Amino acid sequence: MSAAQETAAPAGDGFADMVPELAARMPGLRGSLAANASLADLTWFRVGGPAQVLFLPADADDLALFLAALPAEVPVTVVGLGSNLIVRDGGVPGVVIRLGRGFTEVSVAGHRITAGAGVPDVKVARAAADAGLAGFSFLRGIPGAIGGALRMNGGAYGGETKDVLVAAEGVTRAGAKVRFSNADMGFTYRHCGVPEDVIFTRAEFEGRPGDPAAIAAEMARITESREATQPIKSRTGGSTFKNPPGTSAWKLVDAAGCRGLTIGRAQVSELHTNFLINLGGATAAEIEGLGEEVRRRVKAHSGVELEWEIKRIGIPAGAPPAGGH
Repeated sequence: MSAAQETAAPAGDGFADMVPELAARMPGLRGSLAANASLADLTWFRVGGPAQVLFLPADADDLALFLAALPAEVPVTVVGLGSNLIVRDGGVPGVVIRLGRGFTEVSVAGHRITAGAGVPDVKVARAAADAGLAGFSFLRGIPGAIGGALRMNGGAYGGETKDVLVAAEGVTRAGAKVRFSNADMGFTYRHCGVPEDVIFTRAEFEGRPGDPAAIAAEMARITESREATQPIKSRTGGSTFKNPPGTSAWKLVDAAGCRGLTIGRAQVSELHTNFLINLGGATAAEIEGLGEEVRRRVKAHSGVELEWEIKRIGIPAGAPPAGGH
C-alpha cells in the first residue's frame, strides 16, 4: 500500500493531520505514514504521547525520497528501539521516523560485518560470535539498535562503537545520501560529531579473528552481569546519565541518597541507581522530573552536574502543539 492510499485516523484531540498533504507530495512513497500514532508502545518506558506523523520508510531510497520532498519547516525526529528514550506526554510535533524492516539486514564477509541501522546491537554481537570475529561482544551489553550506537558512540563492558566501525551511511535532511569514515564521525564519549539531521541507515564494521568458544564465554559473562546488576526486566530506559570523568554516575546518585527515590510511579532503581523505572502507570513527566530531581540532589551533594544520556523528545502535556489544535 502506498502512503497516498493509506487512510489516516481522525486527529481527534491530537495534532493536526498532516498525512494527506504529505502523501500528495510523495506519490512514489513506499513506506507507511500514520497520523497521531502512539509512541508509548515503541519505548521501553511505555510512556508518552503520539507522533504527529509516524513514518516507517521501506528502505534508504524511500527515506531519501521522503526527506527530499518534506517541507523544510517540518521538524524530523528519529527513534530506534526506544530503549534510551523518554517521549514527553504531549507527543512529538512534526514527523517521527522509525527504521524498520528495510534496515534490519546483517551480513558477514571475511572480517567485516555490514548491518542496517535498525538492527539490534545484540544481533550484530551474535553474528560476529557465529563468524568467530572478536571485538563485538560489548554490543551484547547495549539494549539498542545500530543507529543509536552510531549516534551516541554506544559502549559497554570496555568496548565502544568507534573501536570497530569502518564507515557509516546516512541520509541528510535534504534527502542526500552520505557516507562517513570512522575518522569523519568525530567520536567522543557517548557522542558523534555528525550533524544531528543526518539519519544513519547502515554501518560497516571490522573485527579480528577470535576463538569462538572464548567469544561465546565473554558474551555469556556480559549477559550474566547485566541480569545481576541491572533492572533489565523492568520498564526502564537503560543508563540515565553519562559517567562524569573519573567516576561513575551511579556512585554519585547513590551517595546523594537517591537509591529507591520515587516521584509518582517513577523510581530510581534499587538495583542500579543509574536506572529509572516505570513502576506501572508513571507519566513521562514523572520519569523526567525524577531524573531532574536526581540531578539537583547530586549537584547539591557533590558539585557534579550530571548530563542526561537518555534522549528526551516531544512537548509536555498541555503545551500548544505546533500545527496542532
